[in-house]
Amino acid sequence: MPMNRPELPSVAQPELDAADRSLVEGVLARQLRPLAKTITLVESQREDHKLRAQRVLEALLPHTGGAMRVGISGVPGVGKSTFIEALGLYLIEQGLRVAVLAVDPSSSVTGGSILGDKTRMELLSQNTGAFIRPSPSACSLGGVAEKTRESMLVCEAAGFDVIIIETVGVGQSETAVAGMADIFCLLQLPNAGDDLQAIKKGIMEIADLIVINKADIDPAAAMRAKSQIKTALHMLRPASPNWTVPVLTLSALRKEGIAEFWNTVMAYRKALTASGELDAKRRHQALAWMWELIDSGLRSRFRSHPQVKDELPALARAVEEGSTTPSIAALRLLGHL
Repeated sequence: MPMNRPELPSVAQPELDAADRSLVEGVLARQLRPLAKTITLVESQREDHKLRAQRVLEALLPHTGGAMRVGISGVPGVGKSTFIEALGLYLIEQGLRVAVLAVDPSSSVTGGSILGDKTRMELLSQNTGAFIRPSPSACSLGGVAEKTRESMLVCEAAGFDVIIIETVGVGQSETAVAGMADIFCLLQLPNAGDDLQAIKKGIMEIADLIVINKADIDPAAAMRAKSQIKTALHMLRPASPNWTVPVLTLSALRKEGIAEFWNTVMAYRKALTASGELDAKRRHQALAWMWELIDSGLRSRFRSHPQVKDELPALARAVEEGSTTPSIAALRLLGHL
């Protein structure tokens, strides 16, 4: 059964031209082409497109908030795409519509991305109940694209019941997805071993659900990993007083354990909704998002300031050569604001 969408207060609608009104109406009518065009508009770096995207998002905002937001992360090779495809097909069988926002890593040299998620999720991409949108990370921190949050809202306005956000990998800076998802799921391998402990600790502290994929390859190793992770979790402070982080084993390739995974997600949603924690979590995420945008905007305006642009190259060289300190150079540049 599709999830119930919350009643939102009415807000003043922004003035839209014919093109933008067509996008809004198309998204609300659950048409995939206007949905894709709207996300493209949201991701654009052109200043005129940014203004248009803001107006479109304001018009769509009253229709957002009804989806279950699921963040998926894990080391490369853990089988994230296979798992997401198996999960997406299962959810569609249950009568739900699924949107996948998959973020591919961008090359730090060329800036390019392969964007091959649709190829890796061939069956899901061909299903009319699914929408897959690959986006480049553009070397942004957090393992998610800069506009993933806005894209998520657009998909919610288009009536998708579940939004799955796949990150580029795992690490200390790859945890931004937890700041936009209702539940953050970490995928692990059965034979990860001690070489991954350093990156597991930081991310396990924010995981709401841990899944050991590819358990069919070595069931005994999967059970050992499950026991080890559960022991490690006991040494960590719970992120929520209303939820104990479960550790599941499954095989996405064989589609084994998918139903149990989703039942666990629904149990999480029920527990946090009843306590009011899920609503508070979304409010906190929205506020944190605002401050991130403010920080990003201030950096952009700082770099575009005429006096900063004039002095920055010389001061940067002076810092590199050691003739001035970074703090002195920074204070001088900031003084122009």
